Amino acid sequence: MTLRSENEPWYKYRWPWFLMAGPAIVVVAGFITLWLAISSYDGLVTDDYYKQGLTVNEVLHRDHLAGNLGLRADVMKSGLGVRLLLAASGDATLPDAINLKLAHPTRAGLDQSVPMVLEGQGFYTGKLDTEINGRWLVALEDPLGQWRLQGEWQADSEEPLRLTAKVVSE
Repeated sequence: MTLRSENEPWYKYRWPWFLMAGPAIVVVAGFITLWLAISSYDGLVTDDYYKQGLTVNEVLHRDHLAGNLGLRADVMKSGLGVRLLLAASGDATLPDAINLKLAHPTRAGLDQSVPMVLEGQGFYTGKLDTEINGRWLVALEDPLGQWRLQGEWQADSEEPLRLTAKVVSE
């Protein structure tokens, strides 16, 4: 039996590299995860969630008022242009301007607020900041914040979005 005496340095052996590969991959994956977390802020959680929770009844009152006025709207998009037809039952007067809020369900940085100007006979027009695609949460509000219509919109669809308020009897 003969003894092998090799005096090669450790880095020339395969096993130390194999054992170090796992922790090295984890460290690289950690840096990639950190970079993704910093560069893609999604803003899902609001800073003042408690205050927003306290104002739920006030927000619901706006929805009820829209229902009592019999408001309904059809929202259409063509390129960056947005047009809507707002109608009310009875003798409710329509404001000269309204605000259309488009909220992306997961990315707050894409949200838009579009001022809509009355053209006549309930038709309003406005212009988007950027092109929208996919699913959006829509809120249509008067300038004084007294009423609101809400809905979900698939912006890629050829069909216009119909917003109707639910009539609530108190």
